[in-house]
Amino acid sequence: MHPPVIIYALSTCVHCTKARELLDELIDGDYTCHYVDRLTGDDRNDRMRELRLLNPTLSFPTIRIGDTVILGNKDVEIRAALGV
Repeated sequence: MHPPVIIYALSTCVHCTKARELLDELIDGDYTCHYVDRLTGDDRNDRMRELRLLNPTLSFPTIRIGDTVILGNKDVEIRAALGV
């Protein structure tokens, strides 16, 4: 069992796509993905507020694994946070 995983991504970001592919491989898609560029209204505002708390620079992807925040597609850090 792994900690909860949330990825904040852009639908056009190649690094976001690669991070999602790694998560799909490692935890079989058991995570939440927010494509913030596809959100609107309050949902977009809420996700952006969450993202700013985790990553004030608002870079993508931003990945939260339990209490660990990873900025970018960093294979070693993602694997370590998942314990795999």
